[in-house]
Amino acid sequence: MKMTYAHFRTGLLAAVAGLSLLLAGCDQKAPDVKGAEPTLRLLSESQYRNTIADLFGAHIVVGGTFDPLIRTNGLLTVGTTSAHISPVGFEQFDRMARSIAAQVMSEKNRDIIVPCKPADATKADEACATKFFSTVGRMVFRRALTDAEVQIPVAMAKESATKLNNFYDGLASGLSGMLVSPAFLFNIDTTEPDPDRSGQRRLDDYAKAARLSYFLWNTTPDDELLRAAEKGELQSHKGLKTQVDRMLASPKLEAGMRAFFDDMLAFEGFSKIEKDSIIYPSFSAAVAEDAREQTLRTIIDLLITQDGDYRDLFTTRKTFMSGPLGRIYRVPVDRPDGGWTPFEFDESDPRAGLLTHVSFTALYAHPGRSSPTLRGRAIRESLLCQKVPDPPGNVDFSLFNDPNSPNRTARDRLTAHATAPACAGCHKLTDPVGLGMEQIDGAGQYRTTENDAVIETAGNLDGIPYTDAVSLGQAMRDNPALPSCLVNRLYSYATAREPQRNDRPALKFFTKNFINDGYRLKSVLRELALSDTLYAIAMPPVRSAAHVPEKDDKS
Repeated sequence: MKMTYAHFRTGLLAAVAGLSLLLAGCDQKAPDVKGAEPTLRLLSESQYRNTIADLFGAHIVVGGTFDPLIRTNGLLTVGTTSAHISPVGFEQFDRMARSIAAQVMSEKNRDIIVPCKPADATKADEACATKFFSTVGRMVFRRALTDAEVQIPVAMAKESATKLNNFYDGLASGLSGMLVSPAFLFNIDTTEPDPDRSGQRRLDDYAKAARLSYFLWNTTPDDELLRAAEKGELQSHKGLKTQVDRMLASPKLEAGMRAFFDDMLAFEGFSKIEKDSIIYPSFSAAVAEDAREQTLRTIIDLLITQDGDYRDLFTTRKTFMSGPLGRIYRVPVDRPDGGWTPFEFDESDPRAGLLTHVSFTALYAHPGRSSPTLRGRAIRESLLCQKVPDPPGNVDFSLFNDPNSPNRTARDRLTAHATAPACAGCHKLTDPVGLGMEQIDGAGQYRTTENDAVIETAGNLDGIPYTDAVSLGQAMRDNPALPSCLVNRLYSYATAREPQRNDRPALKFFTKNFINDGYRLKSVLRELALSDTLYAIAMPPVRSAAHVPEKDDKS
């Protein structure tokens, strides 16, 4: 067919129209949200440790224990908003601060961080101390310090140096005081008047820098991000974009996303996991440690290194293998030192995707047996954001736990709970899904029978049928709740709060774009980090003064 001017013009107009639609889509903004009132968020344990490493070096040892956080909306990070420091917890922070400061000021480390030399190392030197605390304080408090704030550790350093006849011991005293300050231990939503909204306030640049850094990197803002905050660049889209793109390209993104998925999958449970050594002799502390690491390596490789499809996490046969894990998976590991090596399960292997990893199947199981209920609940709550009610306090587990029961498989034994009125509602949500993984025992090892009875694994997930753990992974991949749940958790993780009703339009917007961008993690991270939604602040309502009755007022 001969190309005419009319054909050319029609095609050109269509191309321009398509490009216009594409550009219009790029300019779309997330719906406005009300946001939440400014808060204080306690640094989580991983944030604290990462921050200390970035401030003073990875060689600084952080000992001690941390008060537990309450998991909220599926994340420990959200619990940091409601966390408080107990007296015992403060003593721990104080001991850690003293230990850290002593290490920083040791002879082998002091010259790295102290930018000046005292006139006499046996005496206080206010000029050098002021220079040090002005410099380090900016990084510790994640903002510039006022002159008055600098003088507090300077005075502490002077007093200690005079008593101890050691300038550096004085600096250690002042530094340890800074490390127990609320300005360090908490991320504080500091605000300023919003020039675009009369009478309203917004997060200031320092608060935006901290929110962005702990979201993407799980650590304190670096010097470049702080300098951008000091110049007011984070309030403009151009300035924010420059920093977000830099941070997404940084190797620190890997550590940040490891922390997010570690939290989302509740992998802190590995610190206290126990398995019966008689029933599962192949399971060990090394297996538990490597199981956690295997899944995190797989996630980072697929979603960060390859910038792949999030859904493929549930079907991929590519992973990593170590010596200890090889014994559980019953596969050879070529590395003589037992270290990590890339590995791919064969197409005929009964394993594929995260749900068949030892991390998931062993963590969500009991010390001596598997647990379809725990596994099903983890899928529903952690991965699909579907709430499963807690069991009533008077549940009778005797029928399920009876070793003499004629019901040989978990599927048969769980029938008791599925038919009990008080249990049926919850167990119908969890057990059919968890039973799809019953060919993997409580230690993550593959099996085909239980008590000499064949294990049946067929079922359906929200209307999507499956026959085994591999096809259950495919059903997970195809579940429409999977991408929306990830967006929900990322938003909640970044803001350290549970999404509210007014956040829903924005979450739908982010989810739609996440899907359109091929379910790529980096894409949704970038869109969240650049959105006004992530930094929205709602000021508390103005309250009238409380009525204070006079002495003779009987009201």
